[in-house]
Amino acid sequence: MLGMGEGEDCPFQFNFDSATFKVGDTVSYRVTGSLADFPFVGTLLEVHDDHVILSPGESEPNARYKGTRESRPLVDESEI
Repeated sequence: MLGMGEGEDCPFQFNFDSATFKVGDTVSYRVTGSLADFPFVGTLLEVHDDHVILSPGESEPNARYKGTRESRPLVDESEI
């Protein structure tokens, strides 16, 4: 995520390796449906064999989304 224009790099360091996911990692996640074209940033709260639980950030401190365990977790739009 380097070279995003005007000499600035992305302020986030993402973990895209699902095999090494751990609580606290910052991930880029996707959402199905009408939000499918937008990237989102979240923090992993739980890591399980087949899914993750993530927080979308400080703007929604109580929100918890279940996503797939893959390089960019996929969250169902119904979770949002």
